[in-house]
Amino acid sequence: MNEDAGTGAPTKLTTTKQRWAQEGRFLTGRTARPESERLPPGQHLVTDWPVLDLGMHPEVPAACWRLDVHGAVERPVVWDWMGFQALPQSRAVSDIHCVTTWSRYDNTWDGVLTRDLLEAVMPKPDARFVVLQSYDGYTTNLTLDDFAAHDALLAHGWNGAPLAPVHGGPLRLVVPHLYLWKSAKWLQRIEFRTDDRPGFWEVRGYHNRGDPWVEQRYTEE
Repeated sequence: MNEDAGTGAPTKLTTTKQRWAQEGRFLTGRTARPESERLPPGQHLVTDWPVLDLGMHPEVPAACWRLDVHGAVERPVVWDWMGFQALPQSRAVSDIHCVTTWSRYDNTWDGVLTRDLLEAVMPKPDARFVVLQSYDGYTTNLTLDDFAAHDALLAHGWNGAPLAPVHGGPLRLVVPHLYLWKSAKWLQRIEFRTDDRPGFWEVRGYHNRGDPWVEQRYTEE
């Protein structure tokens, strides 16, 4: 989630969140099972959609927007907005969970399932990881398996309307089974890799995977 974005000089939010990682803030030590519990440990339910950022909301007009998919793929591609809209479009409903402890139920997303993107670009057999880069310079990393989850998608719509820039429009990733910082906003590049490369928050004390059901908030020492 680029709710936690920003790549420039340290800000109050960046410093605070790094301190949370050092202190193990919000950890309960509980483990939940997603098939039996809807709310992960240490989370609280909200009905709005909180915005946590560093004041950087890049607005990219559709005429200028591009998505560059490259690296360990058979068919690297740069999509413009019309080209991306020509891909198979899907609708999905999912919950989202922020590492800062809020969760929001029943979000309706419109966009392209990551499985359909994978079919278009064909990752090479040795591809194992995905690194996402946003228009504000933010980066985060996922395993290919997490990126390819059945309900993961590249979203351009939320609850029946175009995705607002403050929430990552025109396009963001949504990977519901991981903490939201893994779902990069303002998506610009997707790199498929044979090796891992931790992103902005992963090198600042946050867990490399980010599974909310086992409270993978911070790096395990």
